[in-house]
Amino acid sequence: MKQPASDTYIFHLGRTAYQRTRLLGVLMAVALFLGALGSAWACGWMWGTYRHDFTFYLKWQDALVGLLGFLTFAMLKGDILITRFLFALHQGYRKGTFLVSEHSLEVRDLSPLNLSSIFWMMNSEFWCFVAVLVGLVPAILVGWTLHITQPLLLVLATGSALLLSLAGLVVSIVAFSFILIGCVGAISFTKSLGAPQTYELSNRTMVRIDDCQLTIIYPGAQESLVDLRLLDKEDRHFLLDLLRERWNNAQQVWNPMLGEEIEQALRESEERRAVLV
Repeated sequence: MKQPASDTYIFHLGRTAYQRTRLLGVLMAVALFLGALGSAWACGWMWGTYRHDFTFYLKWQDALVGLLGFLTFAMLKGDILITRFLFALHQGYRKGTFLVSEHSLEVRDLSPLNLSSIFWMMNSEFWCFVAVLVGLVPAILVGWTLHITQPLLLVLATGSALLLSLAGLVVSIVAFSFILIGCVGAISFTKSLGAPQTYELSNRTMVRIDDCQLTIIYPGAQESLVDLRLLDKEDRHFLLDLLRERWNNAQQVWNPMLGEEIEQALRESEERRAVLV
């Protein structure tokens, strides 16, 4: 903890929490990069195994190439997000995670749960692309039905596959639109990932603490959920005492139950320390 001014306090990320989160992020980034290289190589290899003549139906090889290409894109995007988070993590370790002044509070959400959010974002995009491919399956079946030798069965099977292709195309378009929306949302998510958020400490501010998770809500601002266990024990206790002091000075308008929540967080911290000892 540093005090650059009489009414300003800066709390830095604990060294152990910083090293643990950084290691987890680096391992995840390396795994995604190796996965992207593998899927890119497989995509290139698959591309060279079949002819690329124009057809009115979709080849199953094209679908597989598309899946491998999308996996490469998704994992590289995940690497970019993790790199952004690791940069914010380093900034939070050097410049501070919390900045508490007389009338404002600046926080960075540097919880390892951000890495989980990145993974689940990639997971959602993957299944959306699988839905795109499922919608295109009837278009792949057309290529197989054209090889049926019996004319009547050929017409019935191909016609049915074409009708199913129209319905499947709707599914594919909807699923692909979700992917595009996710890509657009990832831009703002990248900018806000681990970025400092400043909140005015006024009667419009809502502050809650539950299971050492500090939640800050302010109208018109992004909600922040910060894990207090990322701080060293002494800094965490000092921050909780400081918040209680600011809360009392503000006539307890942030949250009438905040005093009890702070006491509960302090007790949980002591109990956890006793268990570790």
